[in-house]
Amino acid sequence: MKHFIVPSILSATAMLLMQLPVPAREEGGGLGKAVAPKGPAPKLHDGKPDFSGVWSPDRTFIYDVNEALKKGDTLPIQPWALELTKKRPSVEDPEANCLPTGVPRMAPYPWSIVQSPTNIYFLFEGNIHSYRQIFMDGRQHSKDPNPSWYGESIGHYEGQTLVIDSIGFNDKFWFDFAGHPHTEKLHIIEHYRRPDLGHLEWESVIDDPGAYTKPFTMYGHSTLQQKTDLMEYICQENNKDLSHIVGKDARNKYAKEEEKKASKAVYGR
Repeated sequence: MKHFIVPSILSATAMLLMQLPVPAREEGGGLGKAVAPKGPAPKLHDGKPDFSGVWSPDRTFIYDVNEALKKGDTLPIQPWALELTKKRPSVEDPEANCLPTGVPRMAPYPWSIVQSPTNIYFLFEGNIHSYRQIFMDGRQHSKDPNPSWYGESIGHYEGQTLVIDSIGFNDKFWFDFAGHPHTEKLHIIEHYRRPDLGHLEWESVIDDPGAYTKPFTMYGHSTLQQKTDLMEYICQENNKDLSHIVGKDARNKYAKEEEKKASKAVYGR
């Protein structure tokens, strides 16, 4: 026997939902208070910058790397890599299938930075609740590092800037949900700064001669999340996203260009 919901009940429910408060979005894309805390950037006891805290994700490092470029810059992608990007169905995205994001990509969940004299850890709430390790003990890169999702990262401080040099990546992860690829030739140099209490900013210089014609720079921003902690989130547990991912995600440059062409063909504008 089928059950039918009275239209008046639906209307009342809709009105109630409209009155519920909606969480404000942080500048970096996370949920929380819209205004970042004010104040000077904290420092460690030795004067080095203190990057600790729970930070919002930056959406430009999630859906399409084109959005993280400086205005006016274009992605120097090789023809084969561009063709592959456009062909990749979104349901095959490794991150959507609960695999690590790799670098420089972010998951759409908060993340945290933990510092020690010899190591820095980026802790990720999203996906598989994983972490990225940055060695701060003055070591040099391995001559032939084993390819991995987060690569081999070695860091040092230049004044109030954290510089991270990373190699040794595998070619399994996508740069974003749009499907931009890379090769094992990938080399990334990142510069992190905390200009004040509530903000984190960084540049990621991407150098991969296997998939791009020249290095390019992505610019990231995160906002400090107040009165919150990272939650345990296990993507593999009851992952229902895949069944809802159909075709190609439309939140990227190429999909928007195709939509514009189609509209022009139909409407002449």
